[in-house]
Order: sequence, then structure tokens, then C-alpha cells
Amino acid sequence: MATARQDLGKRGEVAVCKHVGCPRCNRVRHFKQLPVNFECADIICKFCGFLAQVKTARLSDGTTDFPDRIMGAAWGPQQARILAGIYHGLYLVGYQQDGKTLVRIDFVPPHIIETTPSVFEPRKPLSNTAKRAGWRGYLLNISALPKIGMCRVYPKS
Repeated sequence: MATARQDLGKRGEVAVCKHVGCPRCNRVRHFKQLPVNFECADIICKFCGFLAQVKTARLSDGTTDFPDRIMGAAWGPQQARILAGIYHGLYLVGYQQDGKTLVRIDFVPPHIIETTPSVFEPRKPLSNTAKRAGWRGYLLNISALPKIGMCRVYPKS
């Protein structure tokens, strides 16, 4: 059974697949969701193989601004890719507080993330009493990204 946060994330991936064309090959509706728990990527272009992460957030009522930080995923695999110099594109999906009304989708190209790896902020490991003791996640510090590096792709301006 998926949590509310997982459902919101899945809805964000579906929204990108439905509304956004691939930035590499420009093909529309060629994005496909990857299997759950695929490391460091959520969608792939069926034509050219472009990989991207999708992070979804609820936006504060009356605003279209993303929060400063968005929950990431597992820190270990992400850190290994950072050290290897492997960066994927990032789609930020914003929904109204109801979690059902799509407000915006922004794209951050891989080269922008590569120039600002400080966007990845490791969290403290889970306590010894936690179900997944020792597991460590990260936050995406959206405010650390240069505004010029974020491009709104939905709705089109």
C-alpha cells in the first residue's frame, strides 16, 4: 500500500510523461516511468534514453513557488553518482495543496545540477529504533539552484 507522499510522487511522474517532451530529442509523449525503486531516475525517454528524476511537492496555498527544500531519496546511490560525475535532469512538479490540481512543471538540465552539487543536502541517518535504522536520505535545496537554470515547461508561457 503506497503512502500519500508516494501517490503524489507517482502523480508527478505521470504528469511529466503526459505534458512534457524530451529535452534531448524533442519527442512528445515518449517519457515512460521506470520501475519503483530504480536508483536515481524516475523516467526515461523511449526514443533516446534520456533519464531524469522527478520530484513532486505541494505548493503553499495561493502561490506557484516551490518550497526551498524538497525531499529527495536515498543518499548512498545519489552520492556515488555525484562522485562519479553522473547527473540526470530534474523535473520539479508542483501541485496545489489538495495534491490533485497540477500547477507547474519546471526542468533543471543536468549541467546546471552538475555546477551546483550543493543542491543535494544529506539528512541524518535514521535512528537505531527506526524500521530502516541507519538509512539516510537527502533534501534537494531548490533555493541553491540558479534561477536562470530552471525552465518552466508546463504550463507553457
